[in-house]
This record gives sequence, structure tokens and C-alpha cells, in this order.
Amino acid sequence: MSNKLPPEEREEMKLPPEDDTYISEEKQKEILQKYDPESNTRDLAGIIKYVVFFGLLAFSLFQLYTAIFGQYTAYIQRSIHLGFALSLIFLLFPAFRRKGIKHTVAWYDYILALLAIGVGAYWPIMYQDLVFRIGRVSELDLVVGILATLLVLEATRRAVGLPITIIASSFLVYAFFGPYFPGFLRHRGQDIDSLVQLMFFTTDGILGTPLAVSSTFIFTFLLFGAFLVKTGVGQYFNDLAVSFAGHLIGGPAKVAIFSSALQGTISGSSVANVVTSGSYTIPMMKKLGYKKEFAGGVEAAASTGGQLMPPIMGAAAFLMVEFIGGITYWEIAKAAAIPALLYFTGIWIMTHFEAKRIGLKGLPKEELPDRKEVLKKIYLLLPIVAIIVFLLIGVPTMQAALYGIVLTIVVSAFDKETRINFKDMIDALVDGARTALAVAAATAAAGIIVGVVVKTGLGLSLANGLVSASGGNVLLTLFFTMLAAIVLGMGSPTTANYVITSTIAAPAIITLLMLEYPEGAAVPIVVALSAHLFVFYFGIIADITPPVALAAFAASGISGGEPIRTGVTAAKLAIAAFIIPYMFVLSPELLMIDTTVPEIILVLITAISGMIAIGAGMIGFWYRKLVWIERIILVATGLALVYPEGYSDIIGAVVFIIMFAIQWLGREKKAPKVKEA
Repeated sequence: MSNKLPPEEREEMKLPPEDDTYISEEKQKEILQKYDPESNTRDLAGIIKYVVFFGLLAFSLFQLYTAIFGQYTAYIQRSIHLGFALSLIFLLFPAFRRKGIKHTVAWYDYILALLAIGVGAYWPIMYQDLVFRIGRVSELDLVVGILATLLVLEATRRAVGLPITIIASSFLVYAFFGPYFPGFLRHRGQDIDSLVQLMFFTTDGILGTPLAVSSTFIFTFLLFGAFLVKTGVGQYFNDLAVSFAGHLIGGPAKVAIFSSALQGTISGSSVANVVTSGSYTIPMMKKLGYKKEFAGGVEAAASTGGQLMPPIMGAAAFLMVEFIGGITYWEIAKAAAIPALLYFTGIWIMTHFEAKRIGLKGLPKEELPDRKEVLKKIYLLLPIVAIIVFLLIGVPTMQAALYGIVLTIVVSAFDKETRINFKDMIDALVDGARTALAVAAATAAAGIIVGVVVKTGLGLSLANGLVSASGGNVLLTLFFTMLAAIVLGMGSPTTANYVITSTIAAPAIITLLMLEYPEGAAVPIVVALSAHLFVFYFGIIADITPPVALAAFAASGISGGEPIRTGVTAAKLAIAAFIIPYMFVLSPELLMIDTTVPEIILVLITAISGMIAIGAGMIGFWYRKLVWIERIILVATGLALVYPEGYSDIIGAVVFIIMFAIQWLGREKKAPKVKEA
């Protein structure tokens, strides 16, 4: 398609000047650096460039070695992982954002990097001594522990952003000044020695479960994603989506949904997903006739939903395994499948009705790739399918990721265009490690939060407070928890916002749902999983919920639309994400746990029917334009259908059939006139 050519090629071919349907790599990088802290890195030159390159390579090789031959003890494995991440962050990420190319490293960052190496090496060097006097902190331990905490907070600020840094710092203040807080927030407080010991000399703080998962499962899967990218699978997702959905009504919007769902299987960032696929889909949508804000909103909603899509789920699924306990990775991926499909179905339905409302058609045949040619490269998806199969048959998670990497290299050899050579392998190892830096910092900071919550009992206190405020009402408790999860998730990456929300907000749902069980009973898997997925969903949806809707703001940078309006549009399109979590808490059949196939089918039918009704009501069009009373009736009908209760389903189904008949009989005989872009 000529409108995708770079300006110099357009000039050579004597084509019209570049328009806003071409998004240059420089523009993509600028948008990423503006809205995604993980991408705001220095463009290094000289010797330090090679120092960082080999540092990242060594980081990946260390992780691969321990994944293949076995991990070191918890303290050593996690502290080395932390040392690598912190030192490389200080060399790669500047302390302050400035315009222009950043080739050099500030003198103080060299010092911070050396201190980070010292912190990372402290446990391996002093291991015997530290284990011998566990529970007692020496003066040197105190200095190293304070230094480690400060370095983690500063590295997190640079690589992840201010929100999680402020939250983690606030929790440290809360731990220290506990006696001065009011009501149920009051606790006895922690002195410096006990706080430092908790943070760096136990596995309940910085070196806790979140960093443990980062240093094992997450890193290996990030490497898998980096190797997949080297095969060109990202562009293949776009080609596959265009070939199958481009010709449909409002084709480019559906391409965005399809492509983003696929991108989400390997991407761990909503913003990165927006820029990667949005640079291709948003210009197509605008060219076809969608408004700027709607085009950006579709991409933001779809890209954010990529984090909800199994098998990777923004790496949060690995954390869920550890946090919930007694559950396998496969069970989590299986439970998340139907809610994720319903999410994308909801966006698909609303974009379809919007396209019909304004009379948009699909892409012209000449702009569609040859489907047969596209399907010739279907082998690129084999590693992703293989990962799912490996997990299904019970292969250990890290081993499955390693097999996935090997299989990616093998299938890439099928075609010279996708073949991974030795240089590509090295680059994939470096890119994987670079991606892991922000995750490591975020999980280390999240460890601070988890440590304080566990030590002070804040999680249980907040849970009791939320349940008390709602008067024990299920819907009110879920509503308050939703608000808490959205606020806590604003501006945080997937892994960090899940750790925060699952630690602070999930206990409220668990506390309420456990009232139905005998006192002292163990928490059933279905209760724990529904609570954790509930807060996970709303932590993710924070990326498209104004006023801090980073994914929507990134999309507006590509579309040229107004950021807040783009965020509002994205939130409206993702209305399913605000409904589905309530559904699977109230109706666990959606999670496919302890249920039958007929029950699942019935829930799916009512849920999808409800999505159609809500989508038509929100957009204002079904088979014809809707008047305001019809829109209200349809939204109410949709809510009745998605609410998991027999009478509401029957009433909703009856009204749905009546409204469908009215719409069908009164449908417009001619399609609306196509609006120009």
C-alpha cells in the first residue's frame, strides 16, 4: 500500500507528499518515550554502549544458565538478578527527561551503578555469615539494606514511573509511623533495624515472591517473546489480521482488535502494544472514515485487552500461581480464556455497530494481502501454540518457555525471510534483558509493598474496612474494590499493578465471599482466583481510564486526537471489561472451574447476547438508528442478561428477542451514506 511508504520512497516514486497515514519509526519512538517510562532510555555511544550491551547479554546468559541447570538458593538468585537490573537501569535510564539524544551517562549514574553491583553481590559474598546470624542485622547490613531500598526506589522511578514509586515510599512511611495513623490503620510501627531486615534480609520484602517470579518465569518468557519478535511475528500478526478481517464492515478497526489480541500473547505492555500495532491500524481507520478519537480509542482498548489474553497475560499469570498457591499456571490461563474472549467480543460488537452507524465498509480488495501467501507463514505461530500444548500436558513452566525458544529458532529456519542467525540470537538475548529491567525494578518495589502489608496486617485491615463500608453487600464491595484497583493501577505496568491490587484490594473480595463458608475453612481456589482476576482486570483497565489513561494517550499521539476524549472513547468501547469481572465473581462458571459444558454454553450465550444489547445501546445503532428510549432499554436488557441469575436472564432474553424483532422489521433498507475521512 503506497500510503505506508517512507517519505523518501514516495518522492522517488513521484507519489503525493507524506500524510498522517504513515507513522515513522522516529515518531513511534517519541510516543513510546513520552508515555512509556520503560522506553525512555539513553541512546548510548562509545565504550559505555558496549559495556551496557555485554551487561545485558551477561544478564540473559545468567538467567538462561540457571533456567537450564538449576537455580541458586533464593537469596543468591534474586539478589544477582536485582544487581544486574539496578546497575543496568542506572546506565540506561537518565535521572531526568530531557529533549534531544542522550549519548552519555552522568557521572553520578556510574556511582549508582557500582553501588547497585555491590548490593547485588552482597548476598552471594556474605551468604554464610548472613545465614549464620539470620535475624540479627549488623551495622554493615544496615547500610547495605538502606542503600538497596533507596536504589530500588530510584531505579523504579526511572524505569517504571512515579506512581508505583510513590506508593512503595508511602508504605515505608506507613510501616515506620504506624502508631500515628487513625482507626483500623494504626499498628505498632517498625524501627529502622526491623524494617531494613524485612526489606533486604528476608524473603518477605524486596527479595520476596514478586522478584522471585521475575528472576525465573517472567525473564524466560520475556526471552521467548524477544526471539519471537526476531522472526517478524509482530508484522505477521498484522498481515494475518488484515487478510481475515480487513474486508469486513469497518475492517481496519477489526484488524486492530484481532492484531492486538495476538500481540498481547507476547507483549507485556499496553503502551508498547498500542504503538506497535497502532502505528499500522490507526492510520487505516482514519483513512476509512473513523474519527481520530474513535480510531485511537479502538486501538487503546484492544491493546490494553492484550494483557488479559492468555497464555502470557502481561506476565501476571506467573505471579498469580505464587500468590494464590495450590493452582497451576494452566488452570489460570484456562480460567482467563472466556473472560478475555468476551472482552474482545464486546469491542468487536461496538466497532461493528459504529461502522454501520456511519456507513463504513471494509478495505478495498487491492489493499488486502493475499490470504494464501499470508497462510504460508502460519508456522510462525507454532511456538505460541506449542507453549499452550506444553502447559496443557503438564510441562513445567520454565521448561515450556525454553522449549518455546528452541522451537522458535527451528521454525524460523523454514524461510530465509524469518530465519534467525547468530547475530539475531544475540540481539534477542539483549532485547529480552532490556525488557526485563523495568519488570525487575517493578517487582522489587512491589516486594516493598507486599512486605509492609504482610508485616502490618494492612491487607486484612483494608479488607475488613471495605466490607464494613459496604455493609456486607456483595455488589457494593465489588464496586469499592473496583475503584481501589483502578486508582492503584493508574500509571503502573502490568506486573506491578497486579502485585499492588492483589495485595491491597483482593483480600476484601475474599473476605466477603468466605462469609458463605464455615469459619476457619480454607479459601477455595474458585474464590481466590475470581478475586485475583477481578482486581487484575481493573488494574489493567486503568490504562484506558481517564485521567491517567497512558495507553489512550499513546494512541492519541498516533491518531492526533484529543487525549482525554480518546480515553473516554476507549473506556466506552471497553465497557465489557467493567462488566465481565462482576460476572465471573458472581458466576464462576465463566472461569471453567467445577462446572459443566452446558452451564458454560448457557452463560456464554446470555453474556454475548448481553454484550450485543449493551453495544447497540451505547453506540445508538443496531439495524437502524436508535432513539434514546430504545438505547436505555437495550442497555438495561444487556445488564439483565449478563447478570448471572435465572429470572434476570429470562426477562432479558424476552426483551432482547422483542427488541431484535422491532429492529429487524424496521431496519434501514439502504446503508447510511459513507462519511468522508
